[in-house]
Amino acid sequence: MNEVTYRSTDFLDLIAGHPDRHVHLIMIATKPDIIKQVPLYKELKKRGHLVLLGHTGQHYDENLSGGMLKEFGVQPDFNLNVRGAMYEVVSQIIGRLGLVMEELKKRDKIVIPYVHGDTTTAMAASNAGYCHGFASVHVEAGIRTLTPKYREAADHHWESVEDFDVSHWYNFLQNAANWERGSQEPYPEQFNTRASEAATGVHLAPHELVKHFLESEGYAADRVFVVGNTVADATLEALENAAASDIFEKYPVLKDGDFVRFCIHRRENCTSEIRFRAIYDAMKSLILDGKKVLLISMFQTEEALKRYNLKEELDTLAKNYPTFIYSPVWSQYTDVIVAMSQAAVCATDSGSMQEEMNIMGVPCVTLRFGSDRSESIMNGSNIIAPPIDGKLIRRIIDFAWNNEYMRRRPKIYGENVSEKCIDAVVKVLAEGEVFRTEEERLHLG
Repeated sequence: MNEVTYRSTDFLDLIAGHPDRHVHLIMIATKPDIIKQVPLYKELKKRGHLVLLGHTGQHYDENLSGGMLKEFGVQPDFNLNVRGAMYEVVSQIIGRLGLVMEELKKRDKIVIPYVHGDTTTAMAASNAGYCHGFASVHVEAGIRTLTPKYREAADHHWESVEDFDVSHWYNFLQNAANWERGSQEPYPEQFNTRASEAATGVHLAPHELVKHFLESEGYAADRVFVVGNTVADATLEALENAAASDIFEKYPVLKDGDFVRFCIHRRENCTSEIRFRAIYDAMKSLILDGKKVLLISMFQTEEALKRYNLKEELDTLAKNYPTFIYSPVWSQYTDVIVAMSQAAVCATDSGSMQEEMNIMGVPCVTLRFGSDRSESIMNGSNIIAPPIDGKLIRRIIDFAWNNEYMRRRPKIYGENVSEKCIDAVVKVLAEGEVFRTEEERLHLG
């Protein structure tokens, strides 16, 4: 396999001939990248900027990438074709993207990499750009995990599920004073987002709380913009296209709602038997009680099921309980959003789903000890269920199930976010470059 493949053999020459000096380079790799970055790509295209779409190749099959790219109607301009273990992927992205940027730099182009969130691509692509003196636009910048102060919540009786007051816990979580920083989870995402920040020239923060994180860490306030989250654009567009989805024909049991979607894929959950079994036990109890359950299983999920000898039992449950749907990840984003809009609750360890549930007004239960979307929990649309005991998780899911108060909480991730993002970048470019020298920052040049 060639290391880097371009859309055409004369691709670099075509770019060299374009009158714009700035190359807006949108990087994608995984499904969340595609969902959150393609709206920016389309906005830049609409405004007539020179914009490229670069794919690392990490998610390369139909379900994880191909189908969604077709759905969104875009085609990458180049593919880095990375493969291998995490350390190999990181080094390949830095090396191969660095070569692409070198070729563009030789052609007198200034590259502006747009990287997303806490992904490996964000960390590695920012590194590649910075090596050439190109600072990134960090989309969904500054997300930091906050963890509830469990010791101060000792009156919640963690050891005795029967004495656990879910309502009191829910209210406790809405007080910002009851949270603290310091978690290294999720892994490696918390490293990725922090490393990306150091090579960033424009920080596009999804929420005021995140702006506070960035400024408290010393990043220049005039380069931090609160814009919302681009997933809002993708989610709302998917809802508008609901008529194009046939998901309820495929899964008619979901059509009338009143179901829970489970999503378990975080490394720290899937590589810990205690955590994984706690989540599994909660899901199993719902299945056995005849509740409608949708499990979207990903690579890490499947590996954990095999590792802990649960795969055969889960297959049997799927066979014997028609209200239990056990499915691989769906390729169409519209299908995901249309189905989830009818859910009673989402139980997830995903980051993006915490945002999407707030946007759609669906109660969310986060299956982690902390959250990097803690603003959604303080807002009341989301609640933490620490993965320590299946009965505890079940009680919290029951609390959130069709919880009308949680459904009515304010939507906090904005609208027309891609427009606001590009407005921020245009504002910066009107004053200089995304990569800013110290003389320029201090106004001494």
